[in-house]
Amino acid sequence: MTAAPVTIEAMQAKYNPQVGRLLVLGFGGKFQNLTNMNDGELALFFEKLLDHFPTNPASQRMVALQEGEVIGTISIKWKSESAAKQKLPSWKNFNRFGTWKLLKMLIGLYLFDHKPKAGECYISDVVVHPDHRGKGVGKLLLQWAQYFVQTKQSLDRLSLYVSGKNPRAKHLYEQLLFRTHSQSKSLVWHLLFKEMKWDYMVMEFAKEKV
Repeated sequence: MTAAPVTIEAMQAKYNPQVGRLLVLGFGGKFQNLTNMNDGELALFFEKLLDHFPTNPASQRMVALQEGEVIGTISIKWKSESAAKQKLPSWKNFNRFGTWKLLKMLIGLYLFDHKPKAGECYISDVVVHPDHRGKGVGKLLLQWAQYFVQTKQSLDRLSLYVSGKNPRAKHLYEQLLFRTHSQSKSLVWHLLFKEMKWDYMVMEFAKEKV
């Protein structure tokens, strides 16, 4: 039987619950080491974050859909040309998680944050549902990001971080012509997330200056 086609579409609010659960599958273990939140709590936290965090004009999230189900997602961001400050979400929407857990989640999100430099398009996250891994979904999402950079004159490279514990993902990135730009080791990361080594990988695009 032929599998239903996979389409890549822009994120919509109706997908927030599914994407929240996907983010738990991709990163839940790291945040559980930090907060002791269970899968359900983490999925709800990410869903509320997607609901309430302001849209950044220098970012884009896409989803991979198959028969209406979100089976993958990717988020990218780049350096904003605007100096305007964005209004932060109302954290009262997160009171249900408790002050201490919320504080630890915010610390974790801050440590995961990367500030792109001029010309850099950074992949904040890319996640594929475990039932759909090895079927080319991750490759489709990454190819969308490649195409996005190719169509933006102001961008000339695509970047991401990959854990040293995830050689399968690193191999996929290398197949798509990402190259390791630098490696970092952090005792703080090891203590908080049980992750010591990270590779910063970059794909560069040759573009004519206009």
